[in-house]
Amino acid sequence: MTSPDDESPLRGVAQNAEASARYLADVQRTLMNIGRKLETLQHETRVHLRGTHVEGDRWKEAHLRALPVEAAMKKTLRDLKKAVDDLERVTFKRRAHQEKVNALPAIRKEKQLAKARKKNPTQIQAAPGNPSESTQGVSGATGMGYGNPTSIHDLKRKSA
Repeated sequence: MTSPDDESPLRGVAQNAEASARYLADVQRTLMNIGRKLETLQHETRVHLRGTHVEGDRWKEAHLRALPVEAAMKKTLRDLKKAVDDLERVTFKRRAHQEKVNALPAIRKEKQLAKARKKNPTQIQAAPGNPSESTQGVSGATGMGYGNPTSIHDLKRKSA
């Protein structure tokens, strides 16, 4: 079992996204080194096991005896490579989480402003320095406000 004193350095790493990325990169590098050594071991084991013949063996019996060991080594290497890939994925997700947390106050402030604008549009104006734009309403370019024509038949005819 690990004591709480052993976990305290990792607590600091877990709280910092950059430190987490560095730590996971170190673990990933270590696992990749182990993977290279296991690949060499797999090859040497395969050569040795397939070359071990017992008196009375038929042509392919040494090969068939070696298959379970080779399959186990292959599975171990596959799992190790998956772990290395998963560590990289964790690093990206941790960084994305930190970016999302950092952006959250701005998003909440924007939502709060949008909610305030929706509740009381006359109090909060988009451009307080330009009063002509706020009094004309939605279609300020054509001169029509909310109190102007309500039907397409009330519009003035303009030639194209």
